[in-house]
Amino acid sequence: MRFRDEIVLHVRGGDGGDGGVSFLREKFTPRGGPAGGRGGDGGNLHLRVDASLNTLHHLTGIPLYRAGSGAPGGPKHQAGKRGRDLVLHVPCGTVVRDVQTNKLVADLNQDQESVLIARGGKGGLGNASFATATRQAPRYAEKGKPGEDRRLALELKLIADVGIVGLPNAGKSTLLAAISRAHPKIASYPFTTLTPSLGVVGTDPLATFVVADLPGLIEGASKGAGLGDRFLRHVERTRLILHVVDVSSDAPIAPERAYRVVREELAAFNPQLASKPEVVAANKMDLPGAEGGRRKLARACGRSVAGIAARDRRGLTALVRRLLKELAGRIDKGAPGR
Repeated sequence: MRFRDEIVLHVRGGDGGDGGVSFLREKFTPRGGPAGGRGGDGGNLHLRVDASLNTLHHLTGIPLYRAGSGAPGGPKHQAGKRGRDLVLHVPCGTVVRDVQTNKLVADLNQDQESVLIARGGKGGLGNASFATATRQAPRYAEKGKPGEDRRLALELKLIADVGIVGLPNAGKSTLLAAISRAHPKIASYPFTTLTPSLGVVGTDPLATFVVADLPGLIEGASKGAGLGDRFLRHVERTRLILHVVDVSSDAPIAPERAYRVVREELAAFNPQLASKPEVVAANKMDLPGAEGGRRKLARACGRSVAGIAARDRRGLTALVRRLLKELAGRIDKGAPGR
């Protein structure tokens, strides 16, 4: 399924059914009074989180999502049947805003969490409801009310424990494939990763975490350059940043400069991103000049740097252990999780 993290939905609750107009016509009451029943209410439209989804693409291509309309009122005071509700499923991390007002409607983060987004219209009253002492045989009924009509902007912010960031071709996709069962596209040209990829790391159910490989950032990404501005928001949901830097002599940008570029773009997009906990990994340690590049990177970021060679799977066990330790520490300190 194709990845889509922004869509606009046109949604409408079901219309209420019209009230009925009828009179009792039975064997012993040939001239009975008004007996039109009330129309059924229109169905409501809900969004519900499905943890198995990681894209909004399945909701595209349909111009209007509409819940079922209520049935009209029947004879003998029979109420019309209520319209059927409609439930649309969305991934965890879906933010919903009203297009007209830009107000936040919902921020859906938990599996099976649900929100009502379009109410159905009320059913109309039948002619029996309008009978009075002076008007004993009304021949009119109330029309059903239309359902709520809205346009909603849905924005997906992927929920992951660890977000992998770095310049294009730093080796992020190779790393994700090496430590998880994900199968991202891997090649030696910029912007191989055009959409975020998710992978689950670990075999022990009590020691697993979700990693998101985010498209490569470039200088100016926070202002729209390259692809980064479209996907920077996914970093906002992560608990920990894994910053991957190519430290080989073949890298197009010096390691210390590459590190600063990404950090500056994260801070420019959202200052809170710069304060997220971070693990730095010096990648491509199997290539010439890597050890010197690693030392320069460590001086630039002012912390210890994990040395890895994602292609050869070197240093990955130690890196995963470090990520698990950092994540566990965040939980112990009461840091907000997913």
